[in-house]
Amino acid sequence: MSLRARAMLIGALVVLIGFFAVSGFVPEETRRASGVLPDQGMRLGLDLRGGIHWVIGVKLSRALEQELEFLSGSITEQLKEDQVFGPEIVVEGERLLVRAGTPESREKAEGAAADTDVLVEVERGEDFVAYAIDDGWQREVRERAMSQVLEVLRNRVSDPAKGIAESVVTRQGSDRVLVQIPGGEVDREKARDILEVTGMLELKIVRDQDASEDLLRAKYSDGLPQSTEIVFEKDRDSGRPVVAYLVDEQAGITGKYLADARVGFDQRQRPIVRFRWTPEGGEIFGDLTEENQQKQLAIILDGEVKSAPVIRSRISMSGQIEGRFTSEEARDLAIVLRAGSLSVPVVIEEERTVGPALGADSIRRGFRASVTGLLLVVVTTIFYYRRAGVFASVALATNLLLIIGLMSLPELPATLTLPGIAGLVLTVGMAIDANVIIFERIREELRTGKLPRAAVDTGFAKARWTILDANITTLITALVLYEFGTGPIKGFAVTLSIGILTSVFAALVLTRLLFDFYVRGGRRLDTLSI
Repeated sequence: MSLRARAMLIGALVVLIGFFAVSGFVPEETRRASGVLPDQGMRLGLDLRGGIHWVIGVKLSRALEQELEFLSGSITEQLKEDQVFGPEIVVEGERLLVRAGTPESREKAEGAAADTDVLVEVERGEDFVAYAIDDGWQREVRERAMSQVLEVLRNRVSDPAKGIAESVVTRQGSDRVLVQIPGGEVDREKARDILEVTGMLELKIVRDQDASEDLLRAKYSDGLPQSTEIVFEKDRDSGRPVVAYLVDEQAGITGKYLADARVGFDQRQRPIVRFRWTPEGGEIFGDLTEENQQKQLAIILDGEVKSAPVIRSRISMSGQIEGRFTSEEARDLAIVLRAGSLSVPVVIEEERTVGPALGADSIRRGFRASVTGLLLVVVTTIFYYRRAGVFASVALATNLLLIIGLMSLPELPATLTLPGIAGLVLTVGMAIDANVIIFERIREELRTGKLPRAAVDTGFAKARWTILDANITTLITALVLYEFGTGPIKGFAVTLSIGILTSVFAALVLTRLLFDFYVRGGRRLDTLSI
């Protein structure tokens, strides 16, 4: 590729990314009104923007009790079907007791307990047998409970419609959830209310459907039928509506009657979702499904359709949802069905509030540190390497512009935190380090008597693998920090990773371009200012 073509390509890339970097410094109102600038600038973390930091403990012991209650209900239902009466099936703590009744009826109950494949006998008395959930299923129950808590909290905390977008909800350890709600003006008491909010799970009969709202409304020239509304199923990745459903305004049944939902498999080992209602819910759902067989039933959580299976027959206490599910999709749907509320108790174990003034002070100090470091590095580099130092300084400034621009891209999950600013300052040193390696290589070639053009070519060629090796190992470390770190550590890892990539680009591509313009500018050079 010619020198001019390289310059145009690199220049276009820098201008494009720089556009996003500069846009971040424009006031938000101006950006939105322009119609050209991106709506969102660089995302600031909790320590810079202010906000609330929670570590929430999840009482997983309650999840085990709920599982025992579910198993107790299943065993009781099985005994009724077999016309076995007398034994009591009760839950005490983390044990299920089979007691009272005749020896024969207790033996039948013990057989039903054994058929669950997840209960193990832990104690036997004269008139009772105690069971506990085996270790493998206990792990499964805990994982399912944590998934439900994460789903509920993400629905509550990360929903932009509730005014607390850009929040972080992530798992921390085996029984804790980290929640960060940025925004210095967030009302702490209002934020606490999200832990008590019940998700709105509704099941409604589908009256009609189409690919979009406009197409669906076009079918009804006189307006939608009375007491109906349009709800949407959205694409998981983009969040855009993919199907519009016409449903009744009044829900046929709501999630308050749902006892449990979990993944199962049909006779062909295809994933399905099994669910069970409370006794009252079973009666309501039985009537609903009997009157609407062969119609679709929209499963709606917080106004969004999650699935719309066809009703094949009357369903009362328990039923199943069939579809072309993968195991993961079936698991996700079961979580959605259970995610109407936080059935497992949670408690805030740690709470920190960062005010907007403290965040603004951190930004000022971080900016001052970055500028000071940059100026010191630029002055030292120009003093020691002369013209080559100027090239390095241009590449360094461009490098910082690229970092800010890339972190401002809406497609990247990058958030600038206080440790991220530390990563930014560290990147300045790493970027100049790559140039130092190149310059010293070029000096060695000049000492052997090579002309500047040959010395530049050889110097970059010899330095390339040294620079790549050093930066790749650092990048691997940053990726490990991102994968296993949380909160501020992830912010540092993201900034460092982006900085490594832009530093290599600035040193090996941009600095090389500047040198090529200098040594290939149509004039003969006998020496090089380095």
